[in-house]
Amino acid sequence: MEYEGRICRGPMERASYMLPVAVGCSYNACRFCMLFKHLQYRELPLEQIEAELQRVHALNAAPKVVYLGDGNAMHLPHERMMTILQMIEKYLPNKPEIRMDSTVTDILERTDEQLQELYDHGVRRLYLGIESGLEDILHTMCKDHTIPQAKEAIGRIHRIGMCYGAHIMTGIAGKGRCIENAEALAAFLNACPPVAIVNFSLFAHRRAPMWSDVEKGTFVVADEVETMREERRLLELLDLPGCDYDGMHDFIEFRVRGHLPEQKDKMLRKMDEGIAEWEKEPEIYCIVP
Repeated sequence: MEYEGRICRGPMERASYMLPVAVGCSYNACRFCMLFKHLQYRELPLEQIEAELQRVHALNAAPKVVYLGDGNAMHLPHERMMTILQMIEKYLPNKPEIRMDSTVTDILERTDEQLQELYDHGVRRLYLGIESGLEDILHTMCKDHTIPQAKEAIGRIHRIGMCYGAHIMTGIAGKGRCIENAEALAAFLNACPPVAIVNFSLFAHRRAPMWSDVEKGTFVVADEVETMREERRLLELLDLPGCDYDGMHDFIEFRVRGHLPEQKDKMLRKMDEGIAEWEKEPEIYCIVP
């Protein structure tokens, strides 16, 4: 596999076969994100995609899941996407499940008939950057959707049988608003149940667009203990059947993983232990030099 830039896929897809179909992110305007700022978005040639599938076919590989990269593969024009899905069917006749990243807008721009066609050709799971449950924070961070739009998009894919994984960011609401964000996020996720949640926890990068807000003092970065308390409150409120959760932090060695609802109590106990341990330390702020 040839890949340009930093590999971007959630931990739930670590065992999936990754098939790049584009480079970068077509939106690339989220103010906290640095993953794709150095890349110019472009679609990869169909000939290159087919050559990669031919290589895998020659190895007699039969992956159960194919994850389409890069930042939001769902943005591809519908006919181009269908061509790629038909290639996958040709070279991987075991009919693997197809997954990819998407924005809310990518879903809303497709018709119900087009979404059904994607489902009929193996697309089963989309990953959406939900990030926050607070409308003003989505606006501040320049997300491409509102809360009602996200609910509409998720409702549409649910009706045809697709599921979604939610990418969220504790700490994204800033110092003093973490619990507020946890409660808003829990309400959203409970209303629009995902099959997976990945919590990357915000870190403020001095080269990210949001850094200007930090310098002006209009956004104050929460410390890691506050984001841990936010994560605990979120887990406490989640009422989700059959959902995998994975929460990680960049500046402390702490990670919580488990399956909801069966392992909720275990995860909450680990959160309590982690909070008790790390609150003994000086404040650790989520800032990249």
